[in-house]
Amino acid sequence: MNDIDPRPQDALRAELTELLPPPPVPEFAPDRERELRRALLASARPARPAMWWTRRAVRFAVPAVVCGIAAGAVLVAAPPDPREQRPAVRAEGAAAVLSRAALAAASAAAPGARPEEFVYVESLVSRAARPAGGGAAVVEPVHRRQVWLSADGSRSGLLREEGSRDTELSPRLPVYELEGPGAEPRRTVLEPEAPSVTAPTHAFVAGLPTDPEALLRLVREETRAGGGDADQRAFTAIGTLLAETWAPPKVTAALFEAAARIPGVEVVPSARDAAGREGVAVARTAGGERTQWVFDRSTSAFLGERTVAVAGSDAGPAGTVLSETAVLTKAAVARAGQLPG
Repeated sequence: MNDIDPRPQDALRAELTELLPPPPVPEFAPDRERELRRALLASARPARPAMWWTRRAVRFAVPAVVCGIAAGAVLVAAPPDPREQRPAVRAEGAAAVLSRAALAAASAAAPGARPEEFVYVESLVSRAARPAGGGAAVVEPVHRRQVWLSADGSRSGLLREEGSRDTELSPRLPVYELEGPGAEPRRTVLEPEAPSVTAPTHAFVAGLPTDPEALLRLVREETRAGGGDADQRAFTAIGTLLAETWAPPKVTAALFEAAARIPGVEVVPSARDAAGREGVAVARTAGGERTQWVFDRSTSAFLGERTVAVAGSDAGPAGTVLSETAVLTKAAVARAGQLPG
């Protein structure tokens, strides 16, 4: 007569499971991981923040699902624990918006500007300015702004704004030198400084680190000379790169991921750019002003920037829009002043 183990079958199964080694978790190539993350994010519903995937959740959830299927396991979705949901919703915020923007940017077309060409950026802009004679600041009407920037920085660019004369953007600044007292001034040029985060060329931006941590360190290093809030200087510099340059997809994605690491960045549920396009924004407040980056709610594409007063000032009461932009077109053209075909 065979001996029968009196323990329940569930207990035996649990004991045997502990004796077996855990199944291996497959690793994905970066491109494949990005595709999976984008597919998962696309399936989420923006109207239900609790269902959005954060970057960390996607990274670990995808291999676990594949491993379970490969082992022939039956996957059962456990009901969410309310105690775990609440912190997840709070932590999602700006990091989730910027992560989706990074995924969208990573799949965008790469810029095709050659060294001898110009990067053309067309936008709508409005700024608050204080009159030369003093008095309250005046917010100018929204108007078109076009800029042509030499891709390698070796040629003169062009700035064109409605209501103003065209401005040549020369890489060499004219200066006058005096060899001694009473001497005639001698005209010469001041050679341009090396490109940087605050004075970028297309070639410089194309070579920026694609690792978000390394990129943020570089931005902080090259903006350390400014005054005020160091985090705000970094946030502002990244915003300028997004609006005024045409970076490769991986660099643009890294800029968004780097911004997500800056303390104090928060979500604004609804905001509009200078063209009136409504979307979701991430923002940071410093010095009585809140700088917002507006993203398309459906595609997560970067639409533009706006700066809003959070307290009353000469420019107006709290809520006054101090500046706003809407990026309309980015392209490569053969010469300054030429419009893209």
